[in-house]
Amino acid sequence: MDSENILKVAANALNNKKAKQLKALKIDNLTTLADYFLIATATSSTHVRALADEVEDKLAEISIEPHHIEGKSTGWIVLDYTSVIVHVFTPNEREFYNLDSMWSDAEEISLETILDEAEGD
Repeated sequence: MDSENILKVAANALNNKKAKQLKALKIDNLTTLADYFLIATATSSTHVRALADEVEDKLAEISIEPHHIEGKSTGWIVLDYTSVIVHVFTPNEREFYNLDSMWSDAEEISLETILDEAEGD
């Protein structure tokens, strides 16, 4: 599956589980790490785990497994799908690590183009 479709499935999974401050960044012209970062804020550490689990479940349904997962017991979980890296933060962790600013040169992808309208709210 291509990176755009992985991004779409992951973004919709996060949106449907009420992730806050969802942001998709196209980073392929800035780094070889991945094509996209998907960044989301959860309301609590329990919500961080629920959001990460939902992304894992939805991508597993279409036979996409993460290459690596970090931070399962912290306020910042990283799900590495090679071409798409999903970051799920508590509000404090997102503010502290400030990936939004660190990757400010990246192209922000409009979520309107990737979120399913029927499930968006």
